[in-house]
Amino acid sequence: MMQADMPRLVLASASMARRALLDAAGLRFEALPAAVDEAAIKQAAQAEDIPAADTAMMLADAKAERIARRDPEALVIGCDQLLVCDGRWYDKPPDISAARTQLLELRGRTHDLVTAVVCHRHGARVWQHLARPRMTMRQFSDAFLDAYLTAEGDRVLGSVGAYRLEGPGVQLFARIQGDQAAILGLPLMELLGFLRQHGVLPD
Repeated sequence: MMQADMPRLVLASASMARRALLDAAGLRFEALPAAVDEAAIKQAAQAEDIPAADTAMMLADAKAERIARRDPEALVIGCDQLLVCDGRWYDKPPDISAARTQLLELRGRTHDLVTAVVCHRHGARVWQHLARPRMTMRQFSDAFLDAYLTAEGDRVLGSVGAYRLEGPGVQLFARIQGDQAAILGLPLMELLGFLRQHGVLPD
């Protein structure tokens, strides 16, 4: 038996990449996106000079807590990821033009993907973990960038970095440091270790 019947797992996220990671790992779970005002939380954090790592954890915690309130018996997984380059925080681009501008700003530079995961059950946070992959983009040409955006289209709008590392976006990079799953938005090895300790998965 690869997974206990209880507690049920709930992923408080609409991210297809995170769902795919849990699916590929053979986990049974329900995905319920949490209605959290992420922009307001980020703005307040920046106004108070709260570090990106703490902010990512706050966002992940808010998502897990929101869903856990509705289903306290479930083990709820909340996640968040912030892209930070030279102190600036980036959000998902609203359109292709903004994605192009963002990628030009990141070209030839190194950025961090501050990635937080939090688990809630019975009205309390029971586990948390923070990963910080570092990504260095190469000095790609404008022609390559235009070809990339044409090939990927609106798919780039679903990522805070305007790239899918599991797709053609990997060609944007010269160097990648960190776990692939954490780059995709969920530190999977650490989560699986916690689930084994919690009795959800067998030793």
